[in-house]
Amino acid sequence: MTPAPVASPTPVPTTRWLRRNLDEQARSRVADVERVPLASASAPGGTPRMVTLGEIASVRSGPGSQQINRKAQLREILVTANVERRSAGDVARDVTEALGALSFPPGYRVSRQGSSQDMAESLHYAKQALLLAVVFIYLILTSQFGSFTQPLAIMASLPLSLIGVAIALPVCGSTLNIFSTIGFIMLMGLVTKNAILLVDFANKAIQAGATRMAALMEAGRVRLRPILMTTLAMVFGMLPLALGLGEGGEQRAPMGQAVIGGVIASPLLTLLVVPVLYSYLDAFGAWSRGRLAKRSTAAPLAQGDLEQGARLK
Repeated sequence: MTPAPVASPTPVPTTRWLRRNLDEQARSRVADVERVPLASASAPGGTPRMVTLGEIASVRSGPGSQQINRKAQLREILVTANVERRSAGDVARDVTEALGALSFPPGYRVSRQGSSQDMAESLHYAKQALLLAVVFIYLILTSQFGSFTQPLAIMASLPLSLIGVAIALPVCGSTLNIFSTIGFIMLMGLVTKNAILLVDFANKAIQAGATRMAALMEAGRVRLRPILMTTLAMVFGMLPLALGLGEGGEQRAPMGQAVIGGVIASPLLTLLVVPVLYSYLDAFGAWSRGRLAKRSTAAPLAQGDLEQGARLK
């Protein structure tokens, strides 16, 4: 809690100042402290005008702080606590709700600092990185496949991996933190490779003369083996990280657990969802190209009819 600063028109000596400058006999009683001389405004002759402390302040005994902490030119009272058997995010959320139910006097405000503030900033930057990753993936896939619709079918595997992450973290006893968020960002580039294998094979089969349905069936049969091989390779590669082996491994374990959950769920759902979306999007793309082709051919015909009519006149 940070109270508003209170302006003081004249400097009042604190107990520490009195102990450093006055003898024990001169500060043993309140009356002695009230007679402490202070320099005030200068007289017309230039000499300082002296007043006593009792004339400008009230002296009384009472408890006081040993030191005054300030931040951003405001007085600060810092309250710290550690977290045990609960995640820092859950505790910070409960503390925020409890403080929101309190009413503070004017001039006081509450701000979070320390690990909770760092975690909030890290999650904000992680969301920005996740958004940029999705945008860059779409741009790269669009340039590679030469289509604006086929990358949408490939990127459908991205939200499907969230199902595996949502199941893996509670099963392993982990929570959504900065490390699991980093693992989910890694999934953006890992889970799309399954859909890329399917779509690329289907495109080549269609170009060779196969129908859309036959191409998708053949793509699922042929690409199943490499999809399973790469998935198992990533799962066993991330297994030591997910088990938390080594010094400080417990902190990094949610990253491996999120990656494993995502790469296991993504192939199972990708083989079912991506072919369906691909068929609908490919049909929509063929319909759009047909409409554009009709318009492009109708425009020269209309121009030719106008020229022929002008000649007849």
